[in-house]
Amino acid sequence: MSDLLLHIDDGIACLTINRPERLNALTAEMLDTLQLRCREIERTPDAHVVILRGEGRAFCAGGDINAWASHAPEQFARHWIRDGHLALDCLARLRQPVIAVLDGDVFGGGLELAACADYRIAEAHIRIGQPEPALGIIPGWSGTQRAVRRFGAQLVRRMALFGDVFSAQDAAALGLVDKVAETGTGLDTARTLARTLRHRGPAATELTKMLINAAEGEERERVLEALAGQIAAAHPHLNHGLASFRAREKPDYWSNSNKET
Repeated sequence: MSDLLLHIDDGIACLTINRPERLNALTAEMLDTLQLRCREIERTPDAHVVILRGEGRAFCAGGDINAWASHAPEQFARHWIRDGHLALDCLARLRQPVIAVLDGDVFGGGLELAACADYRIAEAHIRIGQPEPALGIIPGWSGTQRAVRRFGAQLVRRMALFGDVFSAQDAAALGLVDKVAETGTGLDTARTLARTLRHRGPAATELTKMLINAAEGEERERVLEALAGQIAAAHPHLNHGLASFRAREKPDYWSNSNKET
């Protein structure tokens, strides 16, 4: 069975980290699978919202130490860090809104994973922190970049530099999570929230997420080109240009029949 499960039903894509025996710690193979799952979600027209959760006692304990501790420094930088960025960027940049259900403890790379979501629901019993510097390593999957943009520099300082670990209630008060749910009810709370998106315009929701990401510094170049490309693709000039290309003729965009009306 896969360590990263995807189930799409009724417009909701549920992505489950399924390695409970290791507290859902991420391996290199799981990072590769996360990219594949995100591409599948991105290209599924009927997937309108994503729920991310963990199986068992932890949401995600971060990167599996056994997966990276033996890497030489250049391998660590080139593969573990870069591959982690590629995978988490795919999640953060999905066109669909992402709801993270923090149904177990969230540490290190797990927090970086949760930071990719647009909305975070924490069950009441969980704890959140960034222990990497205690191990002699940095929060390397945008834990000092995206996390700062989304949570603020001082909260990241408290977790990463001083080792603060927050309860669900404290995390909500500080803005690390958006809602606290009773233990065992996080997934149902997320599904209820996901269903409210049926009453919001899908195209407007997608475009609004892209614009917010761009304002936050997330994928600004891709957002601008995607929006401009969508406008160009809807313009009558495209059909004329393609028809001229296929006929091996020079396009005439200024004739009356091809001008914008």
